[in-house]
Amino acid sequence: MYKRALDLKTALKEKSHFLFGPRATGKSSLVKEQLKKAQVFDLLDSDIYDRFLRRPKSLSEEIDNDLVVIDEIQKLPRLLDEVHRLIETKKIKFLLAGSSARKLKNGGANLLAGRARSLQMHPLAMKEITDFDLLKYLTVGGLPIIYQSKKPQLELKEYVQTYLKEEVQAEALVRNIDHFARFLDSFGALSGQELNYQKIADDAGVPVRTVASYVEILKDTLVAFELTPFTKTVKRKSVSKSKIFMFDVGISNFMKGVSTLSPKSEAFGDAFEHFCLQEIRTAISYKEKLMSMNYWRSTSGDFEVDCILGKEMAIEIKSSDRFQEKHLKGLKAFKEEGLVKRHILISRDPIKRLVDGIEVMPYEQFFKEFWK
Repeated sequence: MYKRALDLKTALKEKSHFLFGPRATGKSSLVKEQLKKAQVFDLLDSDIYDRFLRRPKSLSEEIDNDLVVIDEIQKLPRLLDEVHRLIETKKIKFLLAGSSARKLKNGGANLLAGRARSLQMHPLAMKEITDFDLLKYLTVGGLPIIYQSKKPQLELKEYVQTYLKEEVQAEALVRNIDHFARFLDSFGALSGQELNYQKIADDAGVPVRTVASYVEILKDTLVAFELTPFTKTVKRKSVSKSKIFMFDVGISNFMKGVSTLSPKSEAFGDAFEHFCLQEIRTAISYKEKLMSMNYWRSTSGDFEVDCILGKEMAIEIKSSDRFQEKHLKGLKAFKEEGLVKRHILISRDPIKRLVDGIEVMPYEQFFKEFWK
């Protein structure tokens, strides 16, 4: 059991919360570890589900605690009306966990109108893993059940085939599972690249409009995230296409057909960038920071910065273990705009430097400071 950075106890002292996240990120384990005294209702239990389906008011009759967890809440959206009533009348704190909010939103469910905030569960972060191994993480990702498995590739296969395909169909999110399966195969190969709907449509043999709707499904179910372009530069205009990433680098690798990585390969570089963005995104999420996260690339294609965080920092990510002056090309161009406070290059080089006002940092040190 890894100690997770997301603090449910502190969050629930203030108000009720939704907790969303893809399956196997560790939501149930986190609840068991941090909320031992809470009363838990798991809607995967058919008896509990049937009881509340027939008579939602049974919830109030069965509660004997001022802290209540309802797991898999997306399976019974109508129960949220009763939750709303209990928050108002009895001041009960609820943690409402589920794989995504899409089914709740699309079904017109009561999302509690500000009476509950949303938290998101992510794969394991580097700071949470006591036996962290970079090459292992870049290869198999950070889902706890997969990172700890003796046969991670089999676990990855099961996850992609069972969850990403079958469960999406089970939730009635797509009508044609064959189209969706072909879309996933094409989409997976492009994870981390600029989003090109036409190319995915051509590769998968499905209409562009369908591809766009499938991409929205992946984002809404939290199995993919979008990195939008930073467009506020003046001296060099920016591209307007977003990049898209799977929520976990191991899932992305499996979908690309990558099962092993060599430190000097292009695939290793892609995985290292994905890992760093994943770690940044997780820290921002768990710390509940209101900070935009973008990337920047000039329309000429000559200059690029991997991550822009609001007005705070521009971050370039390199997997190299040896610093080279050319690694600063994109940051130097972006620095001319004067739009952020700090400009940082992170890599596997163990030596910290300051070069032309740009901080060059080992990735371990950067993330140690960033989490603080």
